[in-house]
Amino acid sequence: MSAGFDRLPIRVRLAGVSALLTFVILCAFALAIGSLTVHRIRNDFNHDVSETARYLPNELKVVGNPLRGRPEISPELQDIATPGSVIRILYLGGSVLAQYPDNAPAFETPEFTVGSQVKAERGYRVITSIVPVTGPFGTIGHLYFQYARKLGPTEATVHRVELFLVLGVLAGSMLALAAGMAIARRAMAPIAALTSSAAEIARTRDPSQHIPQPLADDEVAELARTLEGMLRELDAARAETESTLARQRQFVADASHELRTPLTSVLANLELLADSLHGEQAEAARSALRSSQRMRRLVADLLLLARSDAARVVAHEPCDLAQVVVEAAAELGPVSTAHEISLDIHPAPVLGARDELLRLTINLIENALRHTPAGTAIHISTLTTPEGKAQLVVEDEGPGVPPELAPTLFERFVRGAGGAPSRDGTVGGSFGLGLAIVQAVAGSHGGVVTLEQTEPHGARFIVRLPATRDERQPPPAQPREAALAQRLV
Repeated sequence: MSAGFDRLPIRVRLAGVSALLTFVILCAFALAIGSLTVHRIRNDFNHDVSETARYLPNELKVVGNPLRGRPEISPELQDIATPGSVIRILYLGGSVLAQYPDNAPAFETPEFTVGSQVKAERGYRVITSIVPVTGPFGTIGHLYFQYARKLGPTEATVHRVELFLVLGVLAGSMLALAAGMAIARRAMAPIAALTSSAAEIARTRDPSQHIPQPLADDEVAELARTLEGMLRELDAARAETESTLARQRQFVADASHELRTPLTSVLANLELLADSLHGEQAEAARSALRSSQRMRRLVADLLLLARSDAARVVAHEPCDLAQVVVEAAAELGPVSTAHEISLDIHPAPVLGARDELLRLTINLIENALRHTPAGTAIHISTLTTPEGKAQLVVEDEGPGVPPELAPTLFERFVRGAGGAPSRDGTVGGSFGLGLAIVQAVAGSHGGVVTLEQTEPHGARFIVRLPATRDERQPPPAQPREAALAQRLV
């Protein structure tokens, strides 16, 4: 019961408690007033009957007549009877001497008594008293005088009073409930305004918005001030966090950019040493060269992601995804001989940064090479859809993406199992940034990348970018790259 009550809205609980208290108060009031009123109505009725029964016998004159053997009554009973009443004159033995009306009910014969007898009988209030029978020389006997009046009208009045009291209690409780709901809704209006403002802030994620302040200086106003202070602190913390992240992104971008020059020099020197040395020294130089090449790739990845985080837009120019695919396939030719790569390319003109699109394509192909066994078929296609999208598809017939890895596949530093060589010939050379870069490049070009699992196995990565309406065609592929692409097909 308590748990169900606690689950009700606050305004319903407030109105319900208010209505319940009103109901209890009205019930107590109705019981008190009803009891007094009913008691008064019945007492007044009984008093009226008693007074009437007391003075009516004084209006009668019962004279004994020895000649006729029957006492004479004057005036007639109908002349002194009140509306709705019954008057009976009885012998002491119980037989009826006279009655009004003629069809009056037969009440029980009373026992002889000096005083009056009062009873409720057959739906009547009956009072029996003694009247004397006078003769020439005084009282010669006695008769019973019965006066009765119906209880029905009085009880009907009592029932109406009780009904009105019950209806009054119910109506008062319902009015209290309605008034309680209205008052509770009015009282909860400031909290509803706070809730609405909080929902708007949650929707916009903008803690700089202000919380409405109630006019009254009460608990709700204190809550509003507390929320306002909390939002100000959150806004300050967000600004500080964004400033820190911006400095970090700037540092990563600057550091990555600055590292490119010394790394290029180191790679050149290591390549020269690897060619000029022999034996163990040559092998050490080649190992250092492979590590430096991986470092250069990592620096390039970090630089691209840092630019994406900082919303730095590289100049876009018309290019064709088909030609980008040919160049990427040519670049990966030396490390893709263990796989069966086929190209199905059609013109897909876009407006973008050619180097970034090349990096996107290379990362998708490398991902397929790295995570599929030797001999796996890899199919790459480009086309322009009727919806005006330039589409690049890289699909393979490998084992596919594990279900537990799919939700986080495009996050940074997420790695899957794989041991195929990368472009520099190293094994397991993944930093977990390849697909994150794919998503970042697609997003910076206004597109999306999605993963589809193919049946019965394999994976299909689809990149959709806005196709350009520029009629200019990019320059054709270099002969060597075109020849290599033809060989891969």
